[in-house]
Amino acid sequence: MANDARNTLNSLVAALERHYEAISSGRGGEDPAVMATYEHLKTAFLDYEEAVSDAFGEVLPMELAEDDEDWS
Repeated sequence: MANDARNTLNSLVAALERHYEAISSGRGGEDPAVMATYEHLKTAFLDYEEAVSDAFGEVLPMELAEDDEDWS
């Protein structure tokens, strides 16, 4: 299980990097590439959160923001 947590951590870091690359291109939050990386990042975060809980019984010190159409 710890290996799963490590793999999901690696996936989360990669998702963060892809998200950064998309948003730093300056195309704005409505860009399909930005939106796709956001969704991938969200999934990677949730996968990591679950893997850490399963492997170590720990929780992360943060949570996803509530879905709200007005935040962008």
